[in-house]
Amino acid sequence: MSYEADVTETLNVKGLSCPMPVVKTKQAVDDLGGGDVLEVLATDSGSTSDLDGWANGTSGVALLDQDERVEDGESVYVHYVQVEE
Repeated sequence: MSYEADVTETLNVKGLSCPMPVVKTKQAVDDLGGGDVLEVLATDSGSTSDLDGWANGTSGVALLDQDERVEDGESVYVHYVQVEE
């Protein structure tokens, strides 16, 4: 499934490994407002479980969707995080 709504901001954390995708996502979310959607692009396969665990354990955010796509022969994990209103 691929999320199909307005993305407020895209965060590129390709090339970073745990825990940096979560750390950078939290920093980006802190700068967004209620209802905003952050698209996170990562190459770390662990980001799928890491961001899921972080979102489920954090109040004020919801993980809307996760997807995997291939760009230039490399897996890119796409996460959609929404700041709750």
